[in-house]
Amino acid sequence: MSTLAYGGRRGGSPFRGWDRFDYLLVLPAVLLVVYGLLLIYSGSAQSYHGPFASFNNPVGKQIVFAVAGFTTMLVFSKLDYHFLTHYSWALYILSILSLLALLFLGHSAYGSTRWFNIGPIQLQPSEFAKLATILLLARFFSEHGGDAREVKAMVISLIIVLPAALLVFIQPDLGTTVTFFGIWLGVVLVAGVSRRHLIVLASIGLAVLPFVWTFAVADYQIKRIDVLVRPEQDPLDAGYNVIQSQIAVGSGQVFGKGFTNGEQTQLAYLKVPTKDFIFSVLGEEFGFTGAMLLLALFIFLLMRGIRAAQIAGDTAGQLVAVGIVVLILMQTFINVAVNVSLFPVTGIPLPFVSQGGSSLVSVFMSLGILQSIIMRHRAYRQA
Repeated sequence: MSTLAYGGRRGGSPFRGWDRFDYLLVLPAVLLVVYGLLLIYSGSAQSYHGPFASFNNPVGKQIVFAVAGFTTMLVFSKLDYHFLTHYSWALYILSILSLLALLFLGHSAYGSTRWFNIGPIQLQPSEFAKLATILLLARFFSEHGGDAREVKAMVISLIIVLPAALLVFIQPDLGTTVTFFGIWLGVVLVAGVSRRHLIVLASIGLAVLPFVWTFAVADYQIKRIDVLVRPEQDPLDAGYNVIQSQIAVGSGQVFGKGFTNGEQTQLAYLKVPTKDFIFSVLGEEFGFTGAMLLLALFIFLLMRGIRAAQIAGDTAGQLVAVGIVVLILMQTFINVAVNVSLFPVTGIPLPFVSQGGSSLVSVFMSLGILQSIIMRHRAYRQA
């Protein structure tokens, strides 16, 4: 591969390109992390009483991951994104092997096997598998003229996504599975997929759905879907989280009950308040106003991501940016939807906000790739 394919001329100042660094893309992400630290502090105040300067402290641990994630973003900003797409097959295969290893070596919690325990750290391979899938999809379409109108191209792209999505589904992790297919749909739409082909594919999916529902969906997952409509039928088990999150979000009203003053949070009615149900903590303590501020930060962040896709100098950059935007959008939508009872309870984090090292580092890594696209868009457009 030529030197140009990896970002232009050799040598030069190590600060070359930083004048095009998009600080407005980083700003909302940093503010979201700060917002998350406040919510994590409130959500863990009654369960952790040890020293702040400890890796066991949820806030302290999140700060460490935030610094690691921010550093990772800077490194990936300087790395030419074509280097990542060039090795996307290797990254994807490594992700698939990691997801397979989870079946035998993974740590189980809350009915799912999603993590490797590495000392005090839990590593969640699916967070990085999503990025690897985006990179591989971008490489595939860029090598085929960026065109998904042919049935063959559409089918091959779907085959790329299926292994990772199915391995995540059997963990089980419904939210991340939906995210994988959301990423695929976003990428193929930008790549110009035929609506007729999508309709045919959707029809096949609907035809297969009853068999998936009967033979592949676990009983507890069916119960979680059922309690979305009737949580009161099982208020102490499957419907518990739905009921408590509804109470928390609803009781916050316009301005909330105040920082660390939410009864559902401080009396431990909310389960995993620093992770899956952190939006419920926000709704209870900061109310509708706090929720709108959070969503405004996400909208601003996503708009900067869309800008990266618009100015990308080539097809690969455009599709990678689109995939990352859809990734953040899907995770945000699903997490909020779970908290307001529009989606079955599933352990998917709120990007930049929820407690979790793998999620935080991976989304900052995503921003680094977006920055790489922005910083090099002129060189590749000229090429």
